[in-house]
Amino acid sequence: MGDDQTFRIVLLVGMLVFLPIGIYHRVRSQASREKLDRRQEGLLILLTLRPLGLAMMAGLIAFIVSPASMAWSAVPLPVWLRCSGAVIGVLAGLLLAWTFSSLGANLTDTVVTRTKHTLVTSGPYRWIRHPLYTSVALATVANGLVAANWFVFVTGSLAFALLVIRCRTEEANLIARFGDEYLAYAEGTGRFLPRLRSLWSVSGGLPPGLI
Repeated sequence: MGDDQTFRIVLLVGMLVFLPIGIYHRVRSQASREKLDRRQEGLLILLTLRPLGLAMMAGLIAFIVSPASMAWSAVPLPVWLRCSGAVIGVLAGLLLAWTFSSLGANLTDTVVTRTKHTLVTSGPYRWIRHPLYTSVALATVANGLVAANWFVFVTGSLAFALLVIRCRTEEANLIARFGDEYLAYAEGTGRFLPRLRSLWSVSGGLPPGLI
C-alpha cells in the first residue's frame, strides 16, 4: 500500500503537469472553429478509439483516487519496474509537449487536415512522422507500469492499435494534400521511430517511406 501511495502521487503530478499543456494546445488549435469530418476515420475507429481512451483515463483516475477500486486488475510488479515506468512517462510527456509546440495550429484529433494546414518537418517531425502517436505508446507503457494495472495497459494499447490503423488514412490524406512534398519527406523519416537511411524500403505496395 505504501508503494501505491508513492506511485499515485507520481501519476497525479504527471497529470497535473502534462494534461494542462495538452488542453492548452487543443483549445488553441480550435481558434479557427473549422469543422472537421471525423467520419473519414471509418466507423470502427469512430466508435471505439475515444471510448477506449476514456476507459484508460477512468482506470487511471480510479487508481489515483482509490487503488482498492482497481485491485481486480492489479499486477504485482517490482518497485524498480514501476520506477522505470515513471521515467518513460516523463519522456512521453516531454515528447508530447514538443510535438504540440511544433504542430501549432495544425493540431487536430482526427485524420482530416485543416484548410490552412502546413506540412510540419521541424521538431520531432524531423525524424518521425507521427511523434504524437509515439508519445501515446510511451504513455501507455508508463501508465501501465506505474499503476501496475493490466486494465490501464490493455485499454491504452488497444487505443494505440487503433491509432496505428487510422494512421494509413491520415497519411493518405497528407499525400493527397501535399503530394510529392510529403512523399519526399516520408523518404527520410520513420512512421513512429527514427530510422537509418540504410533501412529505407518499399513496403506492401505503399509509396517508398510509408512504413
